[in-house]
Amino acid sequence: MEELTQAGAEAVRRFCEPFYREPHRAYHTLRHVEATLEALRIRGALSPALAMAVWGHDLINDPHRHDNEEQSAEQFGDWLESQGAGAVLVAEVRRLMLETRHTDPPTDRTAALLVDADLSVFGADDETFWTYEQAIRQEYSFVPWPQYREGRMALLDGFLERERIYTTPEFAGLEAGARVHLRAALEQLETRYAE
Repeated sequence: MEELTQAGAEAVRRFCEPFYREPHRAYHTLRHVEATLEALRIRGALSPALAMAVWGHDLINDPHRHDNEEQSAEQFGDWLESQGAGAVLVAEVRRLMLETRHTDPPTDRTAALLVDADLSVFGADDETFWTYEQAIRQEYSFVPWPQYREGRMALLDGFLERERIYTTPEFAGLEAGARVHLRAALEQLETRYAE
């Protein structure tokens, strides 16, 4: 599985698809995986390791937990090993998946491409962005509105405070649109005091 052959890609999809079809998911679904893969593909940046990292990065999605990326990396990495993937590839895919925690700047260009693709929804068209915002609220519907509002505002503000949201030339064209969307989402959160 060092190369992502057609058979390998189909095996990855078969393994991952049930996770992304879990009923509690509204945004972290197959659509998100496919959009992230396409964002890399149309920019000529999709490598086998990146494809596998995209498939695995949201494998575990429990909105009550704060270690989903770590759990995803462990489970997907174990599965890759069981399929005969080499230790170097497994370590690289796990490393890339952990980069999607978005807590620190990407550590290298490959990680930056994955992070930028994962965040490409910020700079997507208006309908896609606002559908994303609604889906995130749906996934966290168990969180009371005041706490959700506070946490979401802090997260969006954190992205706006970055010098650049997108760190690769391939995704730089999304920067202006992403900032417009994030500011609009913050304004909406600021003015909505109740649901």
